[in-house]
Amino acid sequence: MKKRVAVIGAGPSGLAQLRAFQSAAAKGAEIPEVVCFEKQANWGGLWNYSWRTGLDQYGEPVHGSMYRYLWSNGPKEGLEFADYSFEEHFGKQIASYPPRAVLFDYIEGRVKKAGVRDWIRFENVVRLVEWDESRKKFTVTVQDLPNDHCYSEEFDHVIVASGHFSTPNVPEFPGFERFNGRIVHAHDFRDAREFAGKDVLLVGTSYSSEDIGSQCWKYGAKSITNTYRSAPMGFKWPDNWEEKPNMKRVDGNTVTFGDGTTKKIDAIILCTGYKHHFPFLPDDLRLKTANRLATADLYKGVVFVNNPALFYLGMQDQWFTFNMFDAQAWWVRDAIMGRLQVPADKAALVADVEDRVAREDAGKDTHDAIQYQGDYVKELIAETDYPSFDVDGACEIFFEWKEHKKKDIMGFRNNCYRSVITGTMAPVHHTPWKDALDDTMESYLQN
Repeated sequence: MKKRVAVIGAGPSGLAQLRAFQSAAAKGAEIPEVVCFEKQANWGGLWNYSWRTGLDQYGEPVHGSMYRYLWSNGPKEGLEFADYSFEEHFGKQIASYPPRAVLFDYIEGRVKKAGVRDWIRFENVVRLVEWDESRKKFTVTVQDLPNDHCYSEEFDHVIVASGHFSTPNVPEFPGFERFNGRIVHAHDFRDAREFAGKDVLLVGTSYSSEDIGSQCWKYGAKSITNTYRSAPMGFKWPDNWEEKPNMKRVDGNTVTFGDGTTKKIDAIILCTGYKHHFPFLPDDLRLKTANRLATADLYKGVVFVNNPALFYLGMQDQWFTFNMFDAQAWWVRDAIMGRLQVPADKAALVADVEDRVAREDAGKDTHDAIQYQGDYVKELIAETDYPSFDVDGACEIFFEWKEHKKKDIMGFRNNCYRSVITGTMAPVHHTPWKDALDDTMESYLQN
């Protein structure tokens, strides 16, 4: 009988896995039966925008952390699919920093072309994955949400592609319970216009702090303050943006910072990161890792060392995104189809993980981190038939991007880069980012 493979999640990682299997089938290979379970009503994962926060219409935790007016915070040339360029999709080259709607359309275009939608069971949420060691089979228990019906099916392999930027890490500070304003985690932030005219405090120095603060500034916040634990981000912020040591306490609307200074604040946005969270997995199958480039317990960054029939996609901290997910998905496909051999000796799997951790730890700065992940992508691509592309060129784009941010944090999106897939230079966008208040695809693509 054909092998059966369960893919959990139809976001960019899960869709990469479907495209990988479809690519093999298109070349005449016999592929396993692939079933993808997606709890949302559409594909795209985090790139789906929803006004909902907290719980959805079925009482499920809302997956999306996407907000209105989000634009890519890195050049599209660093994430471009090697087998499906932006030019192929849009019929022309486009500017380097697309808004969410444009990137969603691009992601969707490739899987529409591949014809894999019928492989996905939408609004079907995985409740439990169990492993039978004697039979070497997984039992996956799923709830069909619209029909409120639970069922179970058996699979030879499970691929977890549910992402790790949807379960918020929510700290608490003294006085939060008496704060006379809004406290929200970045996961539930939806519209910067809500904070127009307000003094906004952002907790953290992550990309979400940087970007949500920029959005609030762009759409008219009175002031932006962000706090840091170890070091400030250190960009050249606008005059109404300042960085402060981590808050000590909140009294009413007054926040006291680590340096003893105080400020009245209208709203607090917690940009404090996310947890790897897999409530559908028992302890013996569940990945437990920090958000880092070399994940714990994953051989080649994808094979669970405690059960090599189980795979995880996209669990790393990320410089590369869509094309790294592709590299992983092609590798996992070939491991499942027997084209690549996973070592039978667990010690060899663990040694691979330890080596990756040591090499990441040896890096000194973000330049080393970018190159580390670029080398990882090259390693996986070299072992499969995923189309080769200039990964080092993509690293150079990321290096340039980092310099552009240092030079002008509010204007870095006005730069353009050359595609490593087609060699074409992106045009300058028709409107500077700070003045582009309409984030629709129609507005972005107009000449």
